[in-house]
Amino acid sequence: MSLAMLAFGLNTLHAQERAAPDRELVVATKAAPPFAIKQSDGGWGGISIALWKRIADREHLRFRLVETQSVPDLLDGIANGTFDAGVAAVTVTAARARSVDFTQPFYNTGLGIAVPINENPWVSIGRALLSFGFFQAVGVLLCLALAVGFLIWVLERRKTEHFGGGAKGLGSSFWWSTMAMTQAGAAHNAPATLPGRIVAMGWMIASVIAIAVFTAGITSTLTRRGLEGAVHGFNDLRSVRVGAVANSTTADYLGRHRLSFRTFPDIESGLSALGAGKIDAFAHDKPLLIWMVRNDFSGSVRVVETSFSSESYAIVLPRNSALRPMLDLAVLDQVESDWWQQTLFETLGTARTP
Repeated sequence: MSLAMLAFGLNTLHAQERAAPDRELVVATKAAPPFAIKQSDGGWGGISIALWKRIADREHLRFRLVETQSVPDLLDGIANGTFDAGVAAVTVTAARARSVDFTQPFYNTGLGIAVPINENPWVSIGRALLSFGFFQAVGVLLCLALAVGFLIWVLERRKTEHFGGGAKGLGSSFWWSTMAMTQAGAAHNAPATLPGRIVAMGWMIASVIAIAVFTAGITSTLTRRGLEGAVHGFNDLRSVRVGAVANSTTADYLGRHRLSFRTFPDIESGLSALGAGKIDAFAHDKPLLIWMVRNDFSGSVRVVETSFSSESYAIVLPRNSALRPMLDLAVLDQVESDWWQQTLFETLGTARTP
């Protein structure tokens, strides 16, 4: 009898936890198209809002949406109990999980990069010629020339007059090695001994290949940058002026990777600065970036194909919220449904689920 009563009590408790609360929930959101879109009549739409409304309808949750000005405001309100949940485009991070809870993710994405459409090709080419990679390649060729010059000097200094002596002979050897690399005047003051000539022959053949590879690489880089711009991926951000939204996960990511960047209050201001030439690239969550560029900046800005990092969006809850078990299962049910796939396809042109 005691065990039966205990089991009944536990089942009742679990049923109460799964049951919808008998009060109106205060749900925070923040404009983040296409996930949370504030409509002209004051209502809310978007992918995240549609997901929440569908879950609330099926779980019989009464709620009202409250707008916040920023994601930190939304998170602070949930952490201090002002809000019962948060629905927008909020990224799951370890730092945030220390103060709030997250449901199962409903969308996985990455960070994207926006660049100007009409970037000056000469500016892009100039950056390529002044880049670390360019100087690194030149440095490698010079080091090879100096190494061969030193070897020629060691072999020739006691037997060939123009390579004889200390610093003067070494300098002549370095000069000849560099001239031989460029195939200009290699016959003048050439090595006279058999070992020296063997080294010289090998160096001239090798230098032809090295110069050809170097020239092909530089030509390919300059052509690509001239036609497509300077930024194609994350590593290119190290040599350009970068922008990001202040206090965002993108800013945190760039900071962790020691990239210098300029902050903006929102995506619109960052893309406006990009179009005006004040920055060279703007990084943000890729689906939000694509949506904003497509709708408001398509004539001046484009989003590069590649993405970096990996992020997940989820519904935000207070720590130890009684809603968590119910919402976890509800989110998983929805993101595995045909309705969710169709919603993503109609809004983003692609379907991506956790």
